[in-house]
Amino acid sequence: MDFGKILFFVFACFLAVSMVAGAPEPRWKGWKKIEKAGQRIRDAIIKAGPAVAVVGQTQGIVKGR
Repeated sequence: MDFGKILFFVFACFLAVSMVAGAPEPRWKGWKKIEKAGQRIRDAIIKAGPAVAVVGQTQGIVKGR
């Protein structure tokens, strides 16, 4: 009885791995679009860093710090 369960589990794992390995590439490139949008947001934040620092310095000067 236990041997049957183990054999079934091994067969199920083998079947799952073979299905994943043989799956074709998805035609929907949505993840690429999401990744590219994330890169654009990251780049915008990096470029805005010096401007934010200047605004912070200006507020400090105005408040008299």
